[in-house]
Amino acid sequence: MKKAEIIQIVAKKANVTQAQASAVFEASLQAITESLAEGETVTLVGFGIFTPKRKNERMGRNPKTGEPAVIHAKNTVSFKMSKGMKDILNP
Repeated sequence: MKKAEIIQIVAKKANVTQAQASAVFEASLQAITESLAEGETVTLVGFGIFTPKRKNERMGRNPKTGEPAVIHAKNTVSFKMSKGMKDILNP
């Protein structure tokens, strides 16, 4: 499912225009992204928990040549499903 499809479904279910649904959806994603960038955990009850994580620099291998290569440190996000989501996906 793509973002445009989600916006169409939200607009229909909330009985609002697609422009209104798009604005709310974009604002929601922006708020989640900003919170994660600030190091905050984002909890969406009934959906799951997004947690920012820091991956340290480490040594790896270039898959083409087999030579050692440095994998630089980076920030990433971990997601843990809620129990309700697990029950829906795994009946």
